[in-house]
Amino acid sequence: MAMPDLNLLVTLDVLLAEGSVAGAARRLRLSPSAMSRALARLRETTGDPLLVRAGRGLVPTPRAVELREQVSQLVQAGEAVLRPAARLNLKKLVRTFTLRTSEGFVETFGADLIAHVAQKAPGVRLHFVQKPDKNSTPLRDGLVDLETGVVGQTTSPELRAQALFRDRFVGVVRQGHPLCKGKITPQRYAAGGHIGVSRRGHEKGPIDEALLALGLTRNVATVVAGFATALALARASDLVASVPETHTGPLRSGLFSFALPLAMDEITVSLLWHPRLQADLAHRWLRGCVQEVCAARLAGGPTKHS
Repeated sequence: MAMPDLNLLVTLDVLLAEGSVAGAARRLRLSPSAMSRALARLRETTGDPLLVRAGRGLVPTPRAVELREQVSQLVQAGEAVLRPAARLNLKKLVRTFTLRTSEGFVETFGADLIAHVAQKAPGVRLHFVQKPDKNSTPLRDGLVDLETGVVGQTTSPELRAQALFRDRFVGVVRQGHPLCKGKITPQRYAAGGHIGVSRRGHEKGPIDEALLALGLTRNVATVVAGFATALALARASDLVASVPETHTGPLRSGLFSFALPLAMDEITVSLLWHPRLQADLAHRWLRGCVQEVCAARLAGGPTKHS
């Protein structure tokens, strides 16, 4: 069955409202002959005369009267769909957003973000879920609204990204550890037992490459999947954890942190989302909230040593 021409709905709406071919033609900026042809198509499509002559004018048929309100509502709904979204009313917004974040993000920024959102939009809820990998499928499938992380070669090219902040790796040991005293050289850092952090269980990474450039290697005593676990082990042992400074601020409370004595590039932590949500007003507002909260949290300066 052939799809009907939905443009005829607008023509029918105007014809029924005007009750005149000439009036409808003027309103739609068409010639009277073009409007007459459109009316003929409508009659053929609906199987009804719709408008019939009565003296010098036209009057609607019972079918036309029946359709008038329905057609008007359909046209208005269609116009609303195609019209740019109206201004966002945050006080009336009711929505739940799911954010998949790297470990340490919620501990560092979560409380401020929740409070900020609650103040602006009381009906909005934030759900935070763990990020076990860099698979972009949850964003693509709509299971996740936003994600934080480092853009890399495995990041899906279709995703949109906005830089949030730059971070650097620092070394962390328990209070009273030998590295708490004296200058920390590459040799002293490498000589300790280390905790590797890798979701895939890899022992080697950028830190090992930087050490290798100095002719040094480190002893990775164990490998864990997340920074929180690495810091928990460092707190209860003589092992050295190397973690992102900003991401793990609250997690490092009571521990001794130091700048790595290595030439290491900083990392850029970004906000990621699927392009289908690019123009969504509520989503756009939330992205701005995350950026604002991160900027405000970091405005106090770099994390101090414990």
